[in-house]
This record gives sequence, C-alpha cells and structure tokens, in this order.
Amino acid sequence: MRLIFMGTPDFSVPALHALHGAGHDITAVYTQPPRPAGRGKKPRPSPVHAAADALGLPVRHPVTLRDAAEQAAFAALGADLAVVVAYGLILPQPVLDAPRRGCLNIHASLLPRWRGAAPIHRAVMAGDAETGICIMQMEAGLDTGPVLLRESLAIAEGDTTGSLHGRLAALGAGLIVQAVSRLDGLAAVPQPNHGITYATKIDKAEARVDWTRPAPAVARHIRGLSPFPGAWADTAEGRLKLLNARAIEGAGPPGQVLQGLTVACGQGAVQITEAQREGRKPMRAEDLLRGLSLPPGSRLD
Repeated sequence: MRLIFMGTPDFSVPALHALHGAGHDITAVYTQPPRPAGRGKKPRPSPVHAAADALGLPVRHPVTLRDAAEQAAFAALGADLAVVVAYGLILPQPVLDAPRRGCLNIHASLLPRWRGAAPIHRAVMAGDAETGICIMQMEAGLDTGPVLLRESLAIAEGDTTGSLHGRLAALGAGLIVQAVSRLDGLAAVPQPNHGITYATKIDKAEARVDWTRPAPAVARHIRGLSPFPGAWADTAEGRLKLLNARAIEGAGPPGQVLQGLTVACGQGAVQITEAQREGRKPMRAEDLLRGLSLPPGSRLD
C-alpha cells in the first residue's frame, strides 16, 4: 500500500520499521518538529524523524495540520492509508478523510479503557492486571473509533511504564503489519459504551510522592511514573527520583524511613528497589545507600 506514517517518540519507531520492512510504499513520514535538547539546547529531531532519515524516507514536520495549505499537501500525497502512532497532533477531519482507506491508529490500551494521552502510565498506576494494543479506525472523537485488531498483554507485579513500553511497541508493530495486510477482511468492531476511562496527560505536579496513601497505591504510582517523569521525594541530601518499588508490611509515620530504603505509608510501607540522585545514574537501592545517608527515622518528603 501507499502509506503515510505519522508518529514522534521512540514508541512509534518499531511500527515504522515494520511497515517499511513489509514492503509498503511510505510516501511521507509526519512527525513533530525538532525541539531544543541537551546542554546546548540545539534543535533535535524526534526519534521517528531520525529513523525515517536512516531509512531514506521523506519527512514533514508541520507545526499544525489545521492550515488549509498543509491539508492540501497531505491530500496531494494520494495515500491509500495513514498509520498514526503517538503523533502528538490532532488530525482535523480533512486529514482523516484524505487517505483512500482512512487512518489507522496504534493505541496502547484495551479500548475503551484508557482513551487519551498516557494509557501505559495510567494502567500501571491504576493497578490493572492487563493492557494491550488496539488497531483502531480513526474518527473525530478522542480514541472513539471502531477496533480492527486487539491483543492483550499481562502487567506483571514489578512492571513499570518503561518495562511495558518496549513490549507494547513491539506488539503494536506486529499488529499494524497484520492489519494493513488483512485490511479487506477485518471487521471494524464498535467500542462498547461501558468501561470507558480516560488517560489524561501526565502532569509533572503529580510526580511528588504522597506518603499518606496506602502502600500499594504508592508503589504503583512510583512504577507508573518510571522512568518519565519519575516520582520523587526530597531527602536531607537532595531530591531522589524513585524508579521502582513494591508494597510490603511495615508501620510508621508516613514518609519515615524504617530501614534502608523502606518507607512508611498511610497503610503499610514501600520498599524502594531502584532510585536516582540528581545528576547521577539510576542505581539499585543497596548501591545508592552506600553514598546516601538515610538512617532509620529520617524522612522522605
């Protein structure tokens, strides 16, 4: 098929490689414009931009698709289908209508649960037992379109958003190749009207740990925000980014260190198993404690 690919972060890259490897004619790759990054704040192309360049594919990075000229340029590509995965811009109706077979979205949840921007984070934070990938026919509503293919994936007890990210990206890449090759034989199944939840964008204000919550909720919060933006707490020696944790038995005032990196919560305690000091690399708790003084009775705020 003659395809347009639309994506931006690392999560989108496996799907681009899979579609290219399957022999489809990718006539253009749309992605977010380069953003300032690094110490010098020089514009850095998105991961999809870099991957497209390596494959020799033409790249477009408009700031908006609401402009009539951009919509006309998109339609002029004469695509059979557009594949969208974590692109980052709303597609107006003229863009949705331009490809002959419409637009397919790779969405990292079992729709209608976790429609929206942060489905992986929210599934981990909520304690869901499973997540997955849906290949959805796009329409004007927020992730409301009918589903062509879906496949579930178990969320293990110690999973973080980071550990699920790669598995879901690979699953989505495989499913989209199937969907495109089987498009004529797939039924578009409307989403049910019950079980709808919304995965709102992660706000950095959420990242500070609230130790008054029950330990299982605190542990899920830490794992759900790992590795980005990273849950955090302040110690007497500076801020600590918390990257993995599990709920265990324990009692004490919320935020008090019980032993090592075990911290009391509103109910129970959490054992921090991986963390990162400012300006340092992520470390296992036992390694981090060799250079960080957190005696029993000290606090994480």
